[in-house]
Amino acid sequence: MSLTTLSSMSITIKLIESPDEWQEAEAKLAPHTFLQSWEWSLAQQALGQKIFRLGIVKDDRLIGLAFIYLIKARRGSFLFCPHGPLINWEEAEEIMPILLKYLIALGRQERADFIRFSPLAPNRPAMKNIFASLGFRPAPVHLMHPELAWLLDLRPTPEELLSGLEKRTRYSIRKAQKDGVTIRTGNAAAALAEFYKLYKETAERQKFVPFTKDYLKKELAAFVKNDKIMLYFAYYQAEPIATAMIIFSHDSAFYHHGASSRKFTKVAASELIQWTAIGQAKSRGLKFYNFWGIAPETAPNHPWTGLTRFKKGFGGFSEEYLHAQDYALTKKYWLNYLIEKLRKIKRRY
Repeated sequence: MSLTTLSSMSITIKLIESPDEWQEAEAKLAPHTFLQSWEWSLAQQALGQKIFRLGIVKDDRLIGLAFIYLIKARRGSFLFCPHGPLINWEEAEEIMPILLKYLIALGRQERADFIRFSPLAPNRPAMKNIFASLGFRPAPVHLMHPELAWLLDLRPTPEELLSGLEKRTRYSIRKAQKDGVTIRTGNAAAALAEFYKLYKETAERQKFVPFTKDYLKKELAAFVKNDKIMLYFAYYQAEPIATAMIIFSHDSAFYHHGASSRKFTKVAASELIQWTAIGQAKSRGLKFYNFWGIAPETAPNHPWTGLTRFKKGFGGFSEEYLHAQDYALTKKYWLNYLIEKLRKIKRRY
């Protein structure tokens, strides 16, 4: 079997090399993610990952996309599809067996130990059954990318969006403005350096492992060419005290990273950053502001609990996606399974 294309009945899997072809199809599918964008694939490629951009064709029409990259680790290498594939999930029963067949062959060629999907499929029994029938099992890891997201519809009027804010969020925004907080934006190297100072400080304070500066630099470089990324800074008394990285992809803006200083804890700078970014996303004609991941209500000890309250303060709605799914290719998968399972138990969420 050639890994350039794979055909079965009316479905064909092919490699896509044209950014225009990819982006045209992605625009029609309008996913609530940027992890299947051409730019994200460029960022992963720049980071040294081996990437594969797959098109799903039916009756000579490109009906789906799947960006895949190979993650190499001592405990087991795997093919990963972040927030994909991009398909009409009503057609999953027809599409997924063909896509899986292609990836099994690709995985063996690349000596991968398993295949992992972190799909945007709705979290409902029918979707679980489709993956289970193909031999997938729920991944032991809690998540690699958000499985519960918080979104704000930007199509209402500015006045309606303002009235949709929770009282405390509206108060915080007005207080920050009264206190003299100003918002600046940038997407050059100097802006990233300023962002990283606050980001690293936040990581040390909240005890999470930050992305490296090189990782964020390559992410910025991939999206900045078409004005699809912006760094926001809240300044108070001439110094930055909060920041956020926002990615613009098709009809949505995504709050991807955030950080803040503890120097002026009573100044509500982060709320003003988000409200400014929401306004600019709306001025771009976008339909949604995606706050990215939130904690489930069933996990009161989740480390995102406070951040979730912050995000929900702007109004909006949640979307719940199917938990990450694994397909084992070698026995080494079970070593990875055990390590990730123990890690999840240790985290207690």
